[in-house]
Amino acid sequence: MDEQDVYRAKEATKEATKEAMQYAMKKGPLRSVLIIGAILLVFLFFRPWVQVGAGERGVVLNFGAVQDMVLNEGLHFRVPIQQKVAIMDVKVQKAVTDAASASSDLQDVTSSIALNYHVVPDKANVVYQTLGVEFKERIIDPAIQEVTKAVSARYTAEELITKRAAVSEAMRENLAERLIPHNIAVDAVSIVAFSFSKIFTEAIESKQTAEQLALKAKRDLDRIRIEAEQKITAAKAEAESLRLQRANISLDLIELRKVEANLKAIEKWNGILPQVTGGGAVPFIGVGEIQKR
Repeated sequence: MDEQDVYRAKEATKEATKEAMQYAMKKGPLRSVLIIGAILLVFLFFRPWVQVGAGERGVVLNFGAVQDMVLNEGLHFRVPIQQKVAIMDVKVQKAVTDAASASSDLQDVTSSIALNYHVVPDKANVVYQTLGVEFKERIIDPAIQEVTKAVSARYTAEELITKRAAVSEAMRENLAERLIPHNIAVDAVSIVAFSFSKIFTEAIESKQTAEQLALKAKRDLDRIRIEAEQKITAAKAEAESLRLQRANISLDLIELRKVEANLKAIEKWNGILPQVTGGGAVPFIGVGEIQKR
């Protein structure tokens, strides 16, 4: 091999190396983009994060097993495939339940009770493990019905209406005591409606009508008595006035009144003397009109 062949071989090697380097530089950025894109797709597919909203708690599950840790509101990371997070609502919720019961005087009572409650936030994992998410029909409704029966039996049907606030408070205390072992806190209890049998309702209406009529009669009697007392007082005052006037009458006062009467007669006289005509026993007296004729 001569020197020219050696030179040509070196030049070919350099050219091949240059082309290989250029090819590698062209393919390198594309490969990086593909790798980054694949990583992002895997990241989005497995979603290794979870967001817990306001008024919620996150229950961590490791391969389905409930853990002691409860996630508060905010963004949290989890291990894909291994961990899942169940969301529990811990805001105040409302449950309305109808309950049939009997009063202490054996009247049938149908009640509609509204309960405001919430899951104890720190015990969200226990509630999820023991009760699940849908527990109203299994825990709340039976508790309301049982407590309504127990409380209604302490009061008469009339007291259930007149002592509504006391009945509501008694229900709240009993429900709180009954539900707190399940990690459910009671916020308020409201009695939406009480309804009784038709016969009892008519009896209550009749009693109210009779009481209203009795109250009206009493008011009329009081008014009549007051008016009579006013008349008696006025008559006594008038009689006292007359008595005082009679006590003040004297002979001098009588003479004074006669003088005053004569003065008034003189003031009214027109200056013409009366005329007497006729010779009989009864004279005829005329004043001005006879002369004019």
